[in-house]
Amino acid sequence: MNYNFVHTCIRVLDLEESKAFYKNALNLEVARERDFPEDKFTLVYMKRPNDSFELELTYNYDREEPYTIGDGYSHLAVTVDNLKASYQQHKDAGYEVGDIKSLNEEAEGGYYFLTDPDGYRIEVIQK
Repeated sequence: MNYNFVHTCIRVLDLEESKAFYKNALNLEVARERDFPEDKFTLVYMKRPNDSFELELTYNYDREEPYTIGDGYSHLAVTVDNLKASYQQHKDAGYEVGDIKSLNEEAEGGYYFLTDPDGYRIEVIQK
């Protein structure tokens, strides 16, 4: 059996804010958008050009309070060619970012966590 990941779904409180965040912070583009007014929700699929994996943003019309993310350490992860430049770009944009860390002090690279408007964490890893 061959399994291919298609998308990851996250629930968002402010659809436009989330779309702007993922566009500006991670260069994702809206691939398609489907609105279901009878069921009061919208799905927006975002991805990188020429990539098949998508991030699905699910927006429920009547939600007024942020979703509970949980107390685990669930997160999305992306790689980047220049970690320090990416880190500085995210800090300059005013996003919530953690410090650059490394699991091995002698290793090149490292990672940091970026937080989206709903509190989801994205691990940005040196490629």
